[in-house]
Amino acid sequence: MIEFNKESKVNRVRLAYKIFGGTFLFMVLFIAAVNYNFLWLFGGMPSLQELENPKSQEASLLISEDGEEIGKYFRENRNPVEFEELSPILVNTLIATEDARYVSHSGIDVRSMARVIFSLGTSGGGSTISQQLAKNLFHTRSLEYGEDDPVYLGLLMKVGGLKTAIAKIKEWILAIKLERRYTKQEILAMYLNEVSFGNNAYGIQVACRTYFQKNIQTITYPEAATLIGLLQNPSLYDPRIRPERTLARRNTVLSQLAKYDYLTEEDAEKMKSSPLNLKYKVENQNTGAAPYLRESIRKELVNIIQEINKDRPEDQQLNLYTSGLRIHTSIDSRMQKYAQDAVQEHMRAQQIAFNQHWAGRNPWVNERMQEIKGFLISAMKRTERYRDLMEAYNNDEFKVWEELKRPVKMTVFSYHGDIDTTMSPLDSMRYYKRILNLGMMSMDPTNGHVKAWIGGINYKYFKYDHISQSKRQPGSTFKPFVYGAAIENEIATPCDRYVDEPVTFGTEDGLTNDTWTPQNSDGNYSYESLSLRRAMGRSINTISAKLMKALGPSKVADFAHKAGITSSLYEGPSLCLGTSEVSVYEQVAAYCSFANGGERIDPIIILKITDKNGVVLREFSPNAKAVMKPETAYLMTFMLQGAVREPGGTAQGLNSSSIASGNEIGAKTGTTSNYSDGWFMGVTQKLVTGVWVGGDDRSIHFRNISLGQGAKMAMPAFSKFMEKVYADRSLALDGYHKMPFTKPANMAFDFSCVGGVKADSTATPSTDIEILE
Repeated sequence: MIEFNKESKVNRVRLAYKIFGGTFLFMVLFIAAVNYNFLWLFGGMPSLQELENPKSQEASLLISEDGEEIGKYFRENRNPVEFEELSPILVNTLIATEDARYVSHSGIDVRSMARVIFSLGTSGGGSTISQQLAKNLFHTRSLEYGEDDPVYLGLLMKVGGLKTAIAKIKEWILAIKLERRYTKQEILAMYLNEVSFGNNAYGIQVACRTYFQKNIQTITYPEAATLIGLLQNPSLYDPRIRPERTLARRNTVLSQLAKYDYLTEEDAEKMKSSPLNLKYKVENQNTGAAPYLRESIRKELVNIIQEINKDRPEDQQLNLYTSGLRIHTSIDSRMQKYAQDAVQEHMRAQQIAFNQHWAGRNPWVNERMQEIKGFLISAMKRTERYRDLMEAYNNDEFKVWEELKRPVKMTVFSYHGDIDTTMSPLDSMRYYKRILNLGMMSMDPTNGHVKAWIGGINYKYFKYDHISQSKRQPGSTFKPFVYGAAIENEIATPCDRYVDEPVTFGTEDGLTNDTWTPQNSDGNYSYESLSLRRAMGRSINTISAKLMKALGPSKVADFAHKAGITSSLYEGPSLCLGTSEVSVYEQVAAYCSFANGGERIDPIIILKITDKNGVVLREFSPNAKAVMKPETAYLMTFMLQGAVREPGGTAQGLNSSSIASGNEIGAKTGTTSNYSDGWFMGVTQKLVTGVWVGGDDRSIHFRNISLGQGAKMAMPAFSKFMEKVYADRSLALDGYHKMPFTKPANMAFDFSCVGGVKADSTATPSTDIEILE
C-alpha cells in the first residue's frame, strides 16, 4: 500500500510537469504566433516606427502674443506634459493604485501574469502601467480611432473569449517593447498623458484643470487620489453625477497610498474625511478665452494646413484637431480678458435697462413703435428646428406647432450663469429675442495686430459672430470717411466753417423723380456756423450732407474702400449718414488708416504656426499700403478728437473717465434709425476699438434716444476696456499707454484756428441719431 502511494505520487508529479511543460510550450508558441500574426489569424502589431513615434491625438492650441493659451482645437482634449513637470504626488498615487511593483518589473508583473495565464484572460485585471499604456496607445481591443477597418483585429479575435486573451498577450509583448525603448519616467508620463479621465478630459494636465482648475504642480494627495481613482472607470466614478462613488473610490486610493507608505495611516484617515472640493469646468468648443476668434479663423487654418501638407509625406500629414499644432496669434490675453470683462459688465447693465424699458411689452416693433404681429411665428419658421420638424411630420403644421409649444427641460443663458428650466421651444425663442448682443474688436494700428476679439456676449448660446459675420448700418460712424474724403480732395479743412441748414438732394445728385432733405436728430436746424471739427464732433447731419453734395457719393465710397471698407457701398446721397451695411471688422481696419499715418494695414491674427516640437511651419506678416496723405490721416485724428473735446461732442462722456486725462483720444458714436444699432469707434495711437450693440433682429431696440444712442449703448464698453488696459503696468511696458497721435514731420497747419476746448465732463452731449429717409 505504501509502495503504491509512492508510485502514485511520482506519477502525479510527472503529470504535473508534463502539464506545466505542455502549457508553457503552448504559451510560448501561442505568444510567438500572436507576435508574428501567424496565418493572419491574430491581427497586426505596431511597427518599430509606431513604437518609437506612437500616435496620440493632441489638441492644437491658440497661443496669445504674450504666450498664454487662449483656445483649442481638438477631438480629444489633451495637452501632454513631460515627466519633470509631474508632481511627485501624482506619480506616487498612480504607482500605489495601479502598479505597486512598477519600478521592479520589466513591463509584466509575473504574479498578475500567472493569474491571467491560468484564466485565459477571463479574470481580468493585473495589467501593469506599461500594459495599460500599450492598450491605450495602440487600441489593442478596438478599432483605431476614426478608421472603418480593423487595425489590430485578426480572425481569431472575433471568437468570444479568445479576443481578450489575444489582446492581453499583445499588451504583454508591447509592454516589454515599450520598456526597452523608453525609461520608466517616460512611460509614466506617456501613460498619464494618454488616458481618459472622463468628461472629454484626456491626460492629467487637462484633468487637473477640468476637475480642480489647477496646475499639475499644485495638486494635493486627495485631489490626486480623486483623479487616479477615475481611471478604473471614468463613467462609474464621474464626480458630477456620482459624487458618493467618487468619494468612496478616492478613499480607497488613499488607503493604497498608506499601504505602500506614501502616507501615514493618520494622514490618510484625515484626508478621507475631507470633501471632494471639485471646481468642475469642462473644456469644450464653447470655452476658452477667445471662442469667437477660434471659430472665425478655423476655416482659414484648415486651408493653411492643407497647403502645408502638400509638401509633406503621407505619414507626416498634419491635422488641426489631432496634431498638437501651436497657432501663435496677435491676440493679447490681457486685453482679451479686459475686453471680455468690460463687455460682461456693460452688457449686464444694458440688459437690465432694456428689460425695464420693455417691462410688460414685447420689444419687436415696427417703425411706428407698434408691436409686430406674428413676429415669433415668422421667426420660428426661419429656424432649422422648424424645418426639421416639418420634414419629420410630413408638413403637418398642427403637429409641428404642437411640438414647438410643448414644454421641455432645457438650460438657458443668463448673466448670473446657466439656468436649468422648463419651457417650450417657442417660449425659448421669446426669451432669447429679448437679449441684446455685442461685437467688439481692438487692433494695434501700427502693425495690424488684432489684440482683442469679442464676437458676442456668450459663445455657448450665441454662435453668431458680430465682428466677422454680422453687417449692420454704421450710422454716424461712417461720417469720418465723408470728412476724410473732403480733406483728401482738398475741398475742406478742419478750420472751415459750415452753416447747419437744410440741404436738398435732387435729380442732379442722382435721385430719380424725388428729392431728399436729411434732418438732424431733433428735426431742427440751428443755422449756426460751425468749424468742420466741431460739426463732426457734434455729428451734424446737414454738414455731412453738404460735403457729400460737394464731393459726390463715388469719391466718398472710393475713399472708404481705400481706407479699409471692403463691403459694397450704395453710391447715393444717403451714404453720408451710414446707410450701407459694414462689419465691425471693416470699421476697425479702416479707422486704423487714420491712426497709422495714412497707411492701410490689413488686420492680422495668425502670426505663425508651429508643430508640437516648436518647428515653424508658416509665418505671416501684415500687408501695408499708403491710401491717403499722411497729413490727411493726422488731420482726421485731430477731427475725431472733436467728439471728446468740442462743446456738445457726442463722446464727452469719456471725460468723466480717467482714460481721457493726459491722453489724445479720437471718437465717433453712431446710432441708426429707430435706435436699432448703437456704435462706438475709439481711436488712440496704439489701439483702435470698434463696438456695436443691438438686437439680432433690427426690430428689437430701445424706443428713445436717451437709451438707444451709441454713446449709451456702446461707448461705456470701450471706456471700461481702456480703463483696464491703462491700469495694467505690464501693458504700459509693452507700449500701450496714454500718448499723443504721431504728427507727420514738417506738417504745417494752424490748429489754433479751430478753437476747440477741453469739454466739461458735466456737459450734456448732443444727441447723435441719423434719420434715414
